[in-house]
Amino acid sequence: MAAANDPLVTTLLQLLPGDGGSLGNETLRRRLSERLGHEVDDPAYAAARDALVAAGVVEKGRGRGGSLRLAAATRADLQRVADSPAVYRGDASGTLAPAVAARDAGAAPRRGRAARNADDGATVGFEAQLWAAADALRNNMDAAEYKHVVLGLIFLKYISDAFAERHAQLEAERAQGADPEDPDEYRRDAIFWVPPEARWPHLKAQARQPGIGQLVDDAMAGIERDNPALKGVLPKDYARPALDKARLGQLIDLISNIKVGDEASRAKDVLGRVYEYFLSQFAGAEGKKGGEFYTPRCVVKLLVEMIEPWHGRVYDPCCGSSGMFVQSVEFIRAHANGNGNGGKAKADISIYGQESNYTTWRLAQMNLAIRGIDGQIAQGDTFHSDRFPDLKADFILANPPFNISDWGGERLRDDPRWRYGTPPPGNANFGWVQHMVHHLAPAGVAGFVLANGSMSSNQSGEGEIRKALVEADLVDCMIALPGQLFYSTQIPACLWFLRRDRSGRHSREGGNPAQTPDRRGQVLFIDARKLGRMVDRTHRELTDADIARIAGTYHAWRGEPLESRHSRAGGNPVSYADIPGYCKSAALEDIRKHGHVLTPGRYVGAEAVEDDGEPFADKMQRLAAQLREQQAEAARLDAAIAANLAALGFTAD
Repeated sequence: MAAANDPLVTTLLQLLPGDGGSLGNETLRRRLSERLGHEVDDPAYAAARDALVAAGVVEKGRGRGGSLRLAAATRADLQRVADSPAVYRGDASGTLAPAVAARDAGAAPRRGRAARNADDGATVGFEAQLWAAADALRNNMDAAEYKHVVLGLIFLKYISDAFAERHAQLEAERAQGADPEDPDEYRRDAIFWVPPEARWPHLKAQARQPGIGQLVDDAMAGIERDNPALKGVLPKDYARPALDKARLGQLIDLISNIKVGDEASRAKDVLGRVYEYFLSQFAGAEGKKGGEFYTPRCVVKLLVEMIEPWHGRVYDPCCGSSGMFVQSVEFIRAHANGNGNGGKAKADISIYGQESNYTTWRLAQMNLAIRGIDGQIAQGDTFHSDRFPDLKADFILANPPFNISDWGGERLRDDPRWRYGTPPPGNANFGWVQHMVHHLAPAGVAGFVLANGSMSSNQSGEGEIRKALVEADLVDCMIALPGQLFYSTQIPACLWFLRRDRSGRHSREGGNPAQTPDRRGQVLFIDARKLGRMVDRTHRELTDADIARIAGTYHAWRGEPLESRHSRAGGNPVSYADIPGYCKSAALEDIRKHGHVLTPGRYVGAEAVEDDGEPFADKMQRLAAQLREQQAEAARLDAAIAANLAALGFTAD
């Protein structure tokens, strides 16, 4: 029996044509294998197919060769996703009506629509279903343009939901003197004031009118006017002629049925999930351009789990859509009672970021606002207009764009940030590295993504800069990442971790020092290239288990207690040991022998191979016999092919 949320079931449903056409079983099995990144055998395919047929979601085609197609009722429901606002049920469960989703193979045969709509759970995440519906309304609009249309509306719905819930509470308290139209009643509870022209019911009522674009622009302008923190942040170009107003109205109808800003939805972070999922999907749709503002969540999570930014100043000099900050605060909220901080971490963090692209800066501001995160996010070129020149950060997280050649480095040759060498004007990688070192506090730690070339390049003085960083004892850990993690580039990437104080003494909450091993003169190398799983044919992700393994290795090497993995309140250090093919603690002298190249593969060695117990002589005899058999079979096949060609009149000259 195939479970309804089995990737085979949900992916098979996605592969079937929406126009009623059918696909052969063998074609579907092959495409499933390609989409999932592994071979799907016949029994697994049959289980997924039978689950969908039993649920009445798909039906067998009429061809004799064996095929599958979407059931008529399912096609009607899918069409309803694009044409009607009623496909998403905005109740507390936050689920889609499951008529368009696969159900358990053990479910009863297809029932009436009313019964189906009473089900609780979608088998595919609602974020994916909502994206499919919204993307269907995109038509020919470029993803980079459509991104701001959709995300702006979702943000507007969020603040309107939160406002409406508080408004209803104040209405109920009028007898006690509450005033539902007093902006201060909302601001004191960290809820944005929404003026009448920007309230969602007003926009929903006008969604099918030709002037809906101007009404949305007016709503955005009104919110910015009455909420200074959002000034200049929200998109205000919905009235432009190029934007199809009928599709805009359909999009408003679709979003109208999502509860994202009420208390129950905020508790489950419904909007955050939708917003982040949409950012990732737009990054995939835009390719390199989209990847410039989106770092895969698993990479951000690994960075955060490694350096654990639970207090002090957190800085990202190229913050994109603020994903690093969101994950940092999520880490704090998840572990607010651990890390020896007495539950006070949430009140002890300050966020600083800078982003050069104006439209991406707006996304960053909205991304923080929907999470209720306060931060100082500046807009401008970090290299040429550093908006935080005196900042000394306790934690730095960043994913700088790789190998930028037009960063204006020739105008910064004497910059005081270049303490370890002037970065080449044709590549900004070591400009970013030294900018971050410049902003590190005396006990600060930085974790960031760079192209693999940064670990070994000797061009234009980069090798000398890397050598100076190593000899200054700043490099703490190097991680080689798997390929295909990023939407923006196929260039292999790595993680750098720099730490100012590697003596083993660092301060915890309350100023009490904790002693860990002295790691001066050592660097931890981790080769994680074999980790991760394919989520589709072109993209890989690190699993939570992978992240826990990598971060756990690092914290064990640093001698930090790992009680329940994150707690620093008591607990015994987990001992560290080198693992061939995976991790190695290398001494500075060893790194010098390698010319200060920091590629983990040079240090971790080959993975240990388990001895199968077969004597070498016996194994060689067996393998030699196997080789002779294969050579004989190859000769037989060559002869058969030659005979067939000769029978057709083709002979070799």
